[in-house]
Amino acid sequence: MADTAPTAARHSPLADAAHRLSAVTRSSRGAVRLAELPFLAQVNIRLDAKGQAADAVGLALGLTLPLEPDTVVHTGEVTAMWLGPDEWLVVGRPGTERELEDRIRSAAGAEPVAVTDVSAQRTTLLVGGPRARDLLSHGCAVDLHPRAFGPGRCAQTTLARTQVVLVAREESRAGFWLLVRSSFAGYLVDWLLDAAVEYA
Repeated sequence: MADTAPTAARHSPLADAAHRLSAVTRSSRGAVRLAELPFLAQVNIRLDAKGQAADAVGLALGLTLPLEPDTVVHTGEVTAMWLGPDEWLVVGRPGTERELEDRIRSAAGAEPVAVTDVSAQRTTLLVGGPRARDLLSHGCAVDLHPRAFGPGRCAQTTLARTQVVLVAREESRAGFWLLVRSSFAGYLVDWLLDAAVEYA
């Protein structure tokens, strides 16, 4: 007999940590801000960067797919990150993953393209505040000085031995996004909270 029970409500991997994250902002007097941005739509794209599909997909998303390594393009509610010569991650507001997939597939037409919804694979942490770079520098080998890793930059790297996609946000004082696998999110939050103690 088919299960007719309603689908369980979505539960963020860091829902139980929300109060601990907000406590850091209070105790550090805003020097460090930590928050989860749950359920962002995340769609991985693989296609030929020099083919017609790249331009068509960019047009459908309202941006130009970034071709320079480790760069980010942001417009409206859509962000595209360069992950490799033929790979991008497109991030949008929660619940838009199907819409983004459809727009990408439709724009690519008959051109070869791989489109994968990876929204459930990761969650996103926001790390902001005047000491955000200092905090992240405790566990990240990337040079986070604004001259080397300023707004509009991204990197696939490790933070506290955890694989993340690190994004320097373009908005003024917006800080960083950490896209981390859901199964490692709790560990990474524990590390961030411990590293943030000195700013409290």
